[in-house]
Amino acid sequence: MSTSHALARCGALTELYAQLNARAQEAPPERAHRLWIGGQLCGWATDAAWDALRHVPGVAARDAALHIGDDLAPGPQLNALLAEVADTMRQAQCLRGWRNELLDVRTEDGEVIGAIERAASRPLALCTRAVHLNAWTPEGRLWIARRAMSKSTDPGMWDTLVGGLVCTGEPLDEALVRECDEEAGLSPEHLAGRSPLRTILRMHRRLPEGYQVEDVLVSDCVLAAHVQPANRDGEVSEIMHVDVDTAIEMVRAGEFTLEAALVIVEDIMRIDAAG
Repeated sequence: MSTSHALARCGALTELYAQLNARAQEAPPERAHRLWIGGQLCGWATDAAWDALRHVPGVAARDAALHIGDDLAPGPQLNALLAEVADTMRQAQCLRGWRNELLDVRTEDGEVIGAIERAASRPLALCTRAVHLNAWTPEGRLWIARRAMSKSTDPGMWDTLVGGLVCTGEPLDEALVRECDEEAGLSPEHLAGRSPLRTILRMHRRLPEGYQVEDVLVSDCVLAAHVQPANRDGEVSEIMHVDVDTAIEMVRAGEFTLEAALVIVEDIMRIDAAG
């Protein structure tokens, strides 16, 4: 790439990333209520969640906020109440799907105080963590994956090759290795040269089911020429690799999920800056 081309692309990508980041930093929904769990500030409850939960034993609605287990310390009792909270929300049709997966409940200071069904995280605006793999070919082409039409969010859109949420108690690196196996059929040997996970940003985005608060982390890897990623969990309909300019144009055209677009553009900017 010529110096002039590199400078022009750098400026264009900086502007594009700023536009994407602006979309990822939205205020909480207007009718959301502050959420306290175990006496600590943890998120925002939707109006529907407020209505469904305010009469549950152990839950109190006061001062325009929702309080869950104010007198409970982290442990089995609080987790049992959180399980009841999630089930009550499911019965009230506040949730989108049900995954039978537990995610950490974190305070706004980052302390883990419990675990709750994954589907409850958005209606309660609980902070989740997503790990992504940006995988490249030896020739500098980017591997990407199209989300299956059965996905509840962003069906049919393009995504990073691997991306998924970290389950409760799961170390970040183990979560990435698990997702790489499930989504792309990659073993730890394929990932031997990957970079350490790094945090790109914390997203704040309004969704139909609530509010997404999510730390987005990414690792980079060059896959050997003979490696052909293949989905194993049915959540991906197509995998292919594209050149960098095509990836950028796909981002501009809105073909990627917002998370994937941010991860991809940030990575290209980082690679360009490194020379």
